[in-house]
Amino acid sequence: FWEVIMKFTLCYLIRDGKYLMLHRTKKEVDVNKGKWIGVGGKLEEGETPAQGIVREIKEETGYDAHDCIFRGVVVFKYNNNPPEDMYLFTCQDFSGSQKICDEGDLAWVDIDKIEDLNIWDGDRIFHRLLREGKGLGEDKIYLTLDYKDDVLMSDKLEYRKDLI
Repeated sequence: FWEVIMKFTLCYLIRDGKYLMLHRTKKEVDVNKGKWIGVGGKLEEGETPAQGIVREIKEETGYDAHDCIFRGVVVFKYNNNPPEDMYLFTCQDFSGSQKICDEGDLAWVDIDKIEDLNIWDGDRIFHRLLREGKGLGEDKIYLTLDYKDDVLMSDKLEYRKDLI
């Protein structure tokens, strides 16, 4: 029996010391309902993480991303669901106009105020790592998060060179 690992992208657009955050409020069935997250989504068949994040940014925000920086992988384990690999990016080089998102409400939030939002506890870990500049060089973040419902049961941080 082989477990299928779902692959997703996640990006934080950065402008003027703020992240573009998505408050997930519009889908009825949504593990992220009520949470604030970055933008991104499931990779389509044959799509690389770099291609997928550019597509997702356009679909969710209206922006054209020009240079997304791969920072690492977050493995999200939730209850007994198959694990999800989230390819984590940041992006400061984008253009265009912001549109209304059909998955929730977009808002520019001061990076130092992110902790005040309703976010996953594991997100607090990788937000700190991003603020500290981790994942910019050869050593990419590899963070495994294990949840039981909304409670972070365990986390494991490594740095790896072989992720993409």
